[in-house]
Amino acid sequence: MLAKLFHTRIRKAMALGWLLFWSLMIAVAVQEHLRSGGKHIWEPVFWESSSAIVGTLLLLMQRRLLTNQTLLQTPMRWFLAQLAVLPLICTLFVVIVFALRHAVYAALGLVYQHASWGKLFLYETSKLGMFLGIFYVVIFGIQAYAALLEEKKNSEKSQSLLRQAQMHRLTQQMQPHFLFNALNTVSSLMYSDLKLADTALTQIADLLRGTLELDQQTEIALAQELRLLQSYAKLMSLRFVDRVEISWDIADDCLSCLVPVMSLQTILENSFKHTVERRSQLTHIRISAYLGPSISAPNTRQLIITLEDDAGLLQAVKTATAKAIGLDNLRQRLQALHQTKASLEISQLMPAGVKTTLRLPC
Repeated sequence: MLAKLFHTRIRKAMALGWLLFWSLMIAVAVQEHLRSGGKHIWEPVFWESSSAIVGTLLLLMQRRLLTNQTLLQTPMRWFLAQLAVLPLICTLFVVIVFALRHAVYAALGLVYQHASWGKLFLYETSKLGMFLGIFYVVIFGIQAYAALLEEKKNSEKSQSLLRQAQMHRLTQQMQPHFLFNALNTVSSLMYSDLKLADTALTQIADLLRGTLELDQQTEIALAQELRLLQSYAKLMSLRFVDRVEISWDIADDCLSCLVPVMSLQTILENSFKHTVERRSQLTHIRISAYLGPSISAPNTRQLIITLEDDAGLLQAVKTATAKAIGLDNLRQRLQALHQTKASLEISQLMPAGVKTTLRLPC
């Protein structure tokens, strides 16, 4: 649609330029006619108008050759094709234009006078040949530029579709991974507390219902992502009773920011797997979200989400996550969605603890 509109605008601009050119030619011819002592203004107007009409008709006949997309891909072939028909175009132009002028003058009972046919033909064909040569260069330049813009738009569209397909694949990959871990939680509870296992199944059902409502979305508002994350946190807290305490510090002005689907669940799951699960003592986890200055663009703000625990070890996390699906999947999704505008960082806290920081444009 955009390409069609662009080509329509080009055609209109070229038609307007063609009209202005011949209007200028008529004005110059009238001025020269009056300067040389001519009395009848209609004569120069008729001369140039006849040239404009015949020239336009001949160009319309040549239109398919001028706009041949196959030839345009090879500039040399395109120019050679135009030059091949140039002698015919020039000959037809001179013959038709001067035949028309003689016919009109004869109908008015006048005689149209000009130089000998040999000199006239040589002069007119040379002049027209130079003019058409310049015109061909302009036409080729405009069409080449239009083709470049269209190719750029098609490339951007292809890249966008590729990113969407990649995001869909990565998002779909997360769903069975999440379900597998959730079922493991229920399995561990069934041997110790059936009531808690039943409650956990209810939480899983709520989570699955929430994820199904997302349909094909790859990004959702932070507020919606947090609702899913809180359900997941409740589920995991059932499994690790008295072993984890989660606090939330979420700024209201960032709730509408978009985040990748299930991105926060991936980060929280990482903390449970590599810190909470490996300890019998109580682990404190703090989840924060706020708008802060962007690292790449200091004058803009971005969404900053942090998850901190008070007992994790960075080396253990790095070793364990080297082959993990979750964080690697999240990094790929961030790259597909935002390239360098988003980041995921994991750092060691002192004396103990691991901090995960997710930065996203908002």
